[in-house]
Amino acid sequence: MISVNNLKVEFGVKPLLSDVSFAISDKEHVALVGKNGAGKSTLLKIMAGLQKSTSGNVSVPTGQTVGYLPQTMKIVDSRTIKEEVALAFDNIKDLKEVIERLGNQLASRTDYESEEYTQLIDKLSHATERLNMLGGQNYEAELERTLTGLGFERKDFGRPTKELSGGWRMRIELAKLLLRKPDILLLDEPTNHLDIWSIEWLEKFLSQSPSSIVLVSHDRAFINNITNRTLEIECGKLIDYKVKYDDYVTLRAERREAQLRAYENQQKEIADIKEFIERFRYKPTKAVQVQSRIKQLEKIVPIEVDEVDNSCLHLKFPPCNRSGDYPVICDDVRKDYGAHTVFDHVTFTIKRGEKVAFVGKNGEGKSTLVKCIMNQIPFTGELKIGHNVEIGYFAQNEAQLLDDNVTVFETIDNVAKGDIRTKIRDILGAFMFGGEASDKYVKVLSGGERSRLAMLRLLLQPFNMLILDEPTNHLDMRTKKVLKEAISNFDGTAIIVSHDRSFLDGLVSKVYEFGGGKVIEHLGGIYDFLNAKEVSSFQELERTQASNVARNTLETSEKANSQGVLDWAAQKELRRKEQKLKRQIKECENSIEELEASIHILEDKMNTPEGASDLTIIEQHARLSRQLENTMDEWTLASEELEQLNTLQ
Repeated sequence: MISVNNLKVEFGVKPLLSDVSFAISDKEHVALVGKNGAGKSTLLKIMAGLQKSTSGNVSVPTGQTVGYLPQTMKIVDSRTIKEEVALAFDNIKDLKEVIERLGNQLASRTDYESEEYTQLIDKLSHATERLNMLGGQNYEAELERTLTGLGFERKDFGRPTKELSGGWRMRIELAKLLLRKPDILLLDEPTNHLDIWSIEWLEKFLSQSPSSIVLVSHDRAFINNITNRTLEIECGKLIDYKVKYDDYVTLRAERREAQLRAYENQQKEIADIKEFIERFRYKPTKAVQVQSRIKQLEKIVPIEVDEVDNSCLHLKFPPCNRSGDYPVICDDVRKDYGAHTVFDHVTFTIKRGEKVAFVGKNGEGKSTLVKCIMNQIPFTGELKIGHNVEIGYFAQNEAQLLDDNVTVFETIDNVAKGDIRTKIRDILGAFMFGGEASDKYVKVLSGGERSRLAMLRLLLQPFNMLILDEPTNHLDMRTKKVLKEAISNFDGTAIIVSHDRSFLDGLVSKVYEFGGGKVIEHLGGIYDFLNAKEVSSFQELERTQASNVARNTLETSEKANSQGVLDWAAQKELRRKEQKLKRQIKECENSIEELEASIHILEDKMNTPEGASDLTIIEQHARLSRQLENTMDEWTLASEELEQLNTLQ
């Protein structure tokens, strides 16, 4: 159990948190919610002992361990993935040493009836129990299960961490934290950078965890399936709702309505008192009554109401040109990287006005097909973009192309058209750029803020087709609601690549499933797709696909065994393919080395005042980064095929 007592945090004139008190019981799973900037991350850091409060304290029972996952972290680059994650078991080594020391002490004592001897036995029992709970005897298998659950493949365990992106590094830190099995888990946006399968795995893991959990997340389905209590930070105060998130939303709306009525009544009372004071201030016969009203006014404690909930804002897209009836037509489209086929025989038609989802594991070709639609990479087959189609594309590097030398307001004002220009301040508020934040220069924004601004800029331009790649990664729930409603009411066509189930639910009418080199069309929403597959989660779908692959492999193997050892011609063909794949892998490795060196030079330039604002350098960096990503994908696919080939020889 962990308790927070009378906590107060001050960074400026107005306290960020004031008189915050609550307790988390053993095995209790709690959601911590509130708008961006309310103090959620600050509170988690204080609970983790990484930040000091102005006053108050956090109490953790002796012997209880606390694990904290921040939104960003640094990992030492001198170790492999497996070596880095194995650091989670350092406490197992310490426990084994403690158990050995206690055992030696007991063996040397004969005062079996003494209190000290009893205390030693209790300590040894506690240490042994904790060792068993931590899986001290089979931690190697648990390490591998956790890494594969978070999306790593066994062949990657020996890769240096320096080769990984920020998202994969976050998964390593999450794996270390889960394997340490702390008594109290403090998680700040743990689903950032996870694909939908890893989110499903983590959701199941946490829902069954015996640890106490305090969770900050903008994934509504995720927190609703894990937590059963909701703590909200509002106006620096903490309100405790002992219900799941969905029920909290209903109760909060009722509470806010009552709060607004009380606020309005108090304002009317204050206005009446002030009017009486002003009217009779200079009349001697009313002096006593006036003084009484002044004292009454001084005793009134103002009712605070949080800022207007901008999630009710209806973001309307600007008028756009009407596209043809069929914005995208794919006919027998195929994409190969060397000897590996990403997908083939892709045939489908997207009609004007449809909202569709691309779903599938990372590396199954979702982004590749998007790049084919955008005509960024070559492919075979026929892919037609309809008449008068104007595509707005939101990619992960979109934020890098913003002009650093203009303000947030100017960035939006430069693209907004018509009546929407009169609502720019409200729209910026809905996307967490309210008040002074709208006057910040783009160059001082964080990565998440830049992504939100890039998304908003895209939505305010007159495109008639949107392609959005993970659009909700840096949006809170209220902002996601604004975005979801805007896309639902969008007259044009939308292709959405996303792992956010609650965001896709009710938004898309068609799902394209990527996997096994195929793209399969499913009519209906995201949960219709799951029900049609007769699975309850994407993870079960993955297991079904894996079983099918294994069964096909077994059948092929049995067929080969029935025919005897592969004949000479087949062996020769396998060796030819092997040599081709090895050459391809070598060429990819040389290209990766050259691209990384070029990117490093550009990053050095971007770190200078002149380079930081040079759009040519930024665009060149983005182009080389895309090339590096594609080359690394090609290297991965070739390596996997070579590994599969070796198993057949």
